[in-house]
Amino acid sequence: MEITKNNISDWLKNLQTHICNELSNADGLTEFTLESWTRDEGGGGITRILNEGNIIEKGGVLFSAVYGKAPDFLFKEKAHSELNTFDTDLQFYATGVSIVIHPKNPMVPIIHMNIRYFEMSNGTKWFGGGIDLTPHYVNEDDAQFFHTQLKNVCDTHHKNYYTEFKQQADDYFFIKHRNETRGIGGIFFDRLNSNEEMTFEQNFSFWQDVGLAFAPIYTELIKRNKNKSFTAENKQWQLLRRGRYVEFNLIYDKGTQFGLQTNGRVESILMSLPKFASWEYNFKPKLNSLEEKTLHLLVKNINWA
Repeated sequence: MEITKNNISDWLKNLQTHICNELSNADGLTEFTLESWTRDEGGGGITRILNEGNIIEKGGVLFSAVYGKAPDFLFKEKAHSELNTFDTDLQFYATGVSIVIHPKNPMVPIIHMNIRYFEMSNGTKWFGGGIDLTPHYVNEDDAQFFHTQLKNVCDTHHKNYYTEFKQQADDYFFIKHRNETRGIGGIFFDRLNSNEEMTFEQNFSFWQDVGLAFAPIYTELIKRNKNKSFTAENKQWQLLRRGRYVEFNLIYDKGTQFGLQTNGRVESILMSLPKFASWEYNFKPKLNSLEEKTLHLLVKNINWA
């Protein structure tokens, strides 16, 4: 079957429904609300939000499919060398699913996934995406589980994908002004089309498997950690780590920038932000504390798998 933008979008909508059902079952208290929206310039999406659940304080699973005149900023990005000449008639189509989950319990990690497809009327097209984990407290067993699951997905398709895409995640999910990673990374890839070893169709299959890996990975992490006890000090640390998450998303996140620069729906774009976050002036964790240990593990190039 030919891979078209319409059947890719249909697959993504089904994935959104599947993931919301799995997360609702894992939470056990409430379900996602649904809101459909349209974009004046073309396209729209479906935003599903879970608020004040049993485990999830705020979670969003967003589907979008937008299209129209190619935005000017695409022609200025170094990554898009094939677009070095501005074409007023060039059209784009972008579709994807984006997920961010902020749990109540600070022992349950924040997780993010995005898988997306982009094409232009000149024939340019690619897949992008990834999954990354942001624990408030780094649990090394959980980190190894998370990365091993992602490595298994990658290894099924290409022997080098995990190493390559893990490095890209380490580099991308890095808060430069803090000199620390946002979390323990994961995998991240962009402009994945075809190469000397993989066809476009084979990369489509890989991309789908990344999307399907989200629910079993995160529901297992919820199961492992949802009943762990925590203190008021742990909650305050959670708020500080959420603050770091906000800093990254508002300063560096390309999806946020793309959405705002293409006149996307602001409420949906900013669904990644937590309900509560905090910043303290010059905060220093206690010596030999779990907080200090976590900061020492927020660095690039740890071999978790």
